[in-house]
Amino acid sequence: MRTRTKIKKQSTGGKDRGYVFEIVKANIIALIVALISILLSALIVKFFSVSDSAIPIINQVIKSVAVFVGCLISLKKPKNGWLRGMICGFIFVWLSFIVFSLLDAKFVFGLSLLNDCVLGTVSGMISGIIAVNIRRR
Repeated sequence: MRTRTKIKKQSTGGKDRGYVFEIVKANIIALIVALISILLSALIVKFFSVSDSAIPIINQVIKSVAVFVGCLISLKKPKNGWLRGMICGFIFVWLSFIVFSLLDAKFVFGLSLLNDCVLGTVSGMISGIIAVNIRRR
């Protein structure tokens, strides 16, 4: 008589790895969108003489839109969109801070960085909720 033994497949965190991959992909996409948008906005500011007081607002809008696009394209798994979006937004703020500080050749830590962290986290949370709920339909 032959007996079959079932071999239980051990989970190696493949599910978690999918979530991590989504977050990494969302941040790469968001960073690319932000870089392109910053370049375009710099051209617009140069040619149309936009007020200096409008530039920080434009930068915040660009960062929020970049996080939204990154989350919308990358977050496909159905659960915890708000959490993954928050993580994406928070990581994006730090990645963009590093990239733009390297381009500017100076690292300035201050209240604006804290403001960016809060805005990035909140916009990431909202983007994650929207991305997951769009995928559900």
